[in-house]
Amino acid sequence: MRPSDVLIKPVVTEKVNKATEKFNRYYFIVDKKANKLEIKKAVEEFYGVAVAEVNTAVMPGKAKFRFTKAGFISGKKPSYKKAIITLAEGETIDLYANM
Repeated sequence: MRPSDVLIKPVVTEKVNKATEKFNRYYFIVDKKANKLEIKKAVEEFYGVAVAEVNTAVMPGKAKFRFTKAGFISGKKPSYKKAIITLAEGETIDLYANM
């Protein structure tokens, strides 16, 4: 797979920013079929950094309900795979540079 196929988007939240500052970890939404070696290779190619560790988690889809004027509506949020990338000492990724 190409790096653009493996990495879907970075996760940018306050919780992730704290983990980035404290532990040098970055979170990405990745393709569900990608394994840790493919994710590591994609991050190293795409951002030009050395990756120390890759952890993954498949987040299950959740049922969502809401009450509207039209009545009770139920649906489902899709599941996704999340990768936690720990970079080598002294490495950083500037996620805001390419915007």
